[in-house]
Amino acid sequence: MPTRVARTAWTGTLQEGSGQVELSSSKVGTYEVSFPRRAADEAGGVTSPEELIAAAHSSCFAMQLSALIAEAGGQPRSLEVTANVSLGPDPAGGFRLTGIALEVHGEVEGLDKAAFEAAAQAAKQTCPVSKALTGVQITLDATLD
Repeated sequence: MPTRVARTAWTGTLQEGSGQVELSSSKVGTYEVSFPRRAADEAGGVTSPEELIAAAHSSCFAMQLSALIAEAGGQPRSLEVTANVSLGPDPAGGFRLTGIALEVHGEVEGLDKAAFEAAAQAAKQTCPVSKALTGVQITLDATLD
């Protein structure tokens, strides 16, 4: 299996510095990062580790769920997955991820609501990104449209 690479170049202090995250393997882009924007309510055109984790988690979950739906005898027509990743203070000092809320709306043939929800719960437990984030509380809201 392949290894993927991202690179960050940072200059300056935490509060006054900034950086650029390059998605090196795919070469799809370089994105600005800064701690003040990371900690603000509005991102202001700057990404953050939390947004990148949200992108990784939502895409990984969608892939895993599509596989599990097919294994259960269903046919996924569309899955819309949102991952909300929260940053907050760590009681031990500094910051930590305080939670991830996954939301999925699925259009699926061949599965009822209970089977869809079971597949979604299984995907939450078994997608590789969920496995990597076991130290973070992950919730799931699954809706079959």
